[in-house]
Amino acid sequence: MKQSVQAILTELLERYPSLSACENDICDAYELIRNCYENDGKLLICGNGGSASDSDHIVGELMKGFLKRRPVGEDFREKLREICEDADACADHLQGALPAISLVQHSALLSAFSNDVDPEMIFAQQVFGYGKLGDVWIGLSTSGNSGNVVRAAQVAEAMGLLTIALTGESGGKLREICDITIRVPETETFKIQELHLPVYHALCAMAEEEFF
Repeated sequence: MKQSVQAILTELLERYPSLSACENDICDAYELIRNCYENDGKLLICGNGGSASDSDHIVGELMKGFLKRRPVGEDFREKLREICEDADACADHLQGALPAISLVQHSALLSAFSNDVDPEMIFAQQVFGYGKLGDVWIGLSTSGNSGNVVRAAQVAEAMGLLTIALTGESGGKLREICDITIRVPETETFKIQELHLPVYHALCAMAEEEFF
């Protein structure tokens, strides 16, 4: 891990000392994410309720500039100049992206699959449709036992995707399934969610620092 990336993790642990218990798992999760992006993979992210909002939040930090501007490269700018007169204006308003999909916002698919097939399998269906070797699945569940998140983890594992869970202290069923489980040291739902946010912010910042 390069020094500037390590500095982000160090700051996280200084601000939230209780997360020191998760340090190794956070480091391992970062390495999976880094390797995923180095090999042109993407992240597939899901959760329920507040964790659904967290899934969207993570995508928002990855798919555009988070702490950095992420300007597009000159090669792409030149290709735009061959196509449109205002190429520089277009390029100036694009930002480098780290590909990530939140599985919680596809309302037509979610409602159709839940009605026609099985609501517990909706995230699993999306993983089955979107996932490919080299991708990383991330599931957020404060208990670690959310049925639709557990099913998605099982399908991701069966497909050969690498898997990361963010849970509370126990880890639940996801701890048994996933390659890495970041178990923040809290047991109440809202307190778990309060610690998930700085963890995934740090992971997003670390990935951005690595690639931009």
